[in-house]
Amino acid sequence: MAAPHPTTAAAANNHRLALQSPSPAQHRAPAVLRLPHRAQQQARAQRARISAPVAAVAPAASTASADGAASGAVTGKPTVLVAEKLGAAGLALLKEFANVDCSYGLSPEELRAKISLCDALIVRSGTKVGRDVFEASGGRLRVVGRAGVGIDNVDLAAATEHGCLVVNAPTANTVAAAEHGIALLTAMSRNIAQADASLKAGKWQRNKYVGVSLVGKTLAILGFGKVGSEVARRAKGLGMHVIAHDPYASADRARAIGVELVSMEEAMQTADFISLHMPLTPATNKMLNDETFAKMKKGVRIINVARGGVIDEDALVRALDAGIVAQAALDVFTKEPPAPDSKLVLHENVTVTPHLGASTVEAQEGVAIEIAEAVIGALKGELAASAVNAPMVPAEVLSELAPFVVLAEKLGRLAVQLVAGGGGIKSVKVTYASARAPDDLDTRLLRAMITKGLIEPISSVFVNLVNADFTAKQRGVRITEERILLDGSPETPIDYIQVQIANVESKFPSAVSESGEITVEGRVKDGIPHLTKVGAFQVDVSLEGSLILCRQVDQPGMIGSVGSVLGEENVNVSFMSVGRIAPRKHAVMAIGVDEEPCKSTLTKIGEIPAIEEFVFLKL
Repeated sequence: MAAPHPTTAAAANNHRLALQSPSPAQHRAPAVLRLPHRAQQQARAQRARISAPVAAVAPAASTASADGAASGAVTGKPTVLVAEKLGAAGLALLKEFANVDCSYGLSPEELRAKISLCDALIVRSGTKVGRDVFEASGGRLRVVGRAGVGIDNVDLAAATEHGCLVVNAPTANTVAAAEHGIALLTAMSRNIAQADASLKAGKWQRNKYVGVSLVGKTLAILGFGKVGSEVARRAKGLGMHVIAHDPYASADRARAIGVELVSMEEAMQTADFISLHMPLTPATNKMLNDETFAKMKKGVRIINVARGGVIDEDALVRALDAGIVAQAALDVFTKEPPAPDSKLVLHENVTVTPHLGASTVEAQEGVAIEIAEAVIGALKGELAASAVNAPMVPAEVLSELAPFVVLAEKLGRLAVQLVAGGGGIKSVKVTYASARAPDDLDTRLLRAMITKGLIEPISSVFVNLVNADFTAKQRGVRITEERILLDGSPETPIDYIQVQIANVESKFPSAVSESGEITVEGRVKDGIPHLTKVGAFQVDVSLEGSLILCRQVDQPGMIGSVGSVLGEENVNVSFMSVGRIAPRKHAVMAIGVDEEPCKSTLTKIGEIPAIEEFVFLKL
């Protein structure tokens, strides 16, 4: 398939994009623009005033509740229900703008009874805001504010369906978390907790609790975002040599702090101390396991103030018992609180705290102010950068672009997984080929979803139409858009979408086009997104399940050879496509699979003599 000949090409908005360093969060945002028919009907009925693709959250006049009237609520102001304790500074801001109902410790039944009288709800981690709460609100609830980072207790899909914006407070805890990481680092290295317990038990064991010095030791920071970089600054002040691994980290920013960006393998092999600051995502779940511990320098020490799930806790116990890991200092656990008989918590070489990373007076006040400002801004109709779900969009826009929205996110996910090295992504070009005039095609949804696909797989950031450009800007990613105007009928909004990442290495070199960029291209066929081009190779494979890309010598029997390996391991092949430059030369085989092959299966594919390179990609 030859690329369509452009009649005109216009470079549209250059967006200098990138975002705040991720703070840990355990759940993904919902697929941003997919609403069931029932929700579309609700949207039309409740949001008839919305005419633009982004619905600002407008202030709603409050009908004063009985509770509100009793406390002197002012009719006409929005009502904000604060369901868990919030700092005084945040409450003061809220009271200047809204009627504030501070009702702590509500039962689920009491929350549902109150919520229909409220325009906004502020919670911490103890209040569950499920679908039942949004349904009980009767459409009045406009904003849910989570005073903190994680939004595990808020049903984002239900919030989006009911037109409710969810905002959090992702930055106020940064310094507190970094300081706690350093506190654990120093306490562990000098056995502070163990020595304290020993002395209080009446013992004097100076020889038992000899520590290790930090000066000259190598600290590897995994996840070089806001918290990670703050830990790096403080560790440099302690005389440590600091290295970091983060696929999105800016090399210039790292150099400014005096930090060297390295590969994961180098970090594992050279570090004396490893501090974890990445979010919990499918890619980072149990990232530290038996295999990774085996690669570490013997006697390494581990600090975790991120998320408990990034460590396989049973594997850590084994590594501690084997002496591979000398000590660990943990503030977070896979299950919180951990079991009283947890071998990890009770291990003599482990220092633990009960998730205190954000527990400082200053951080709590900062969170209160940050969430109060976000909620007030949302009630005024401003689009908050800390929004973690998508605003409602007109049903007709969603209906037409829905399959292209899915295609855009998956192309972003494919492209980022093809990037190798630790230099980070700086420049992304998105090309839309369409027969429609530029003013008849709003690509904001598509750009947001490409950004979502590029950033979310290795980040805790929730990317949507509200925060996509800001997210990319904070991360130093420059996204440019170009439209190619095609001849033909404008009935279909887009013919194809192409994503190119410049100035990076690829773990699958065949994905690099002749002009030097990682290039992936896709189309929607019968409502299903398809990958149609990788580098210079034309393919045609449905973007469902996961994908294996193989570069091979074009010779008979290759499809059968790879298919046999997958069949022997009970991996079902959904689609297969081969694109080649010329017969008997080189070809790229794209294989859709329903299950993720195990490492041994992928190894067998790589050992097929005519396979020159391959990569497994999760969609």
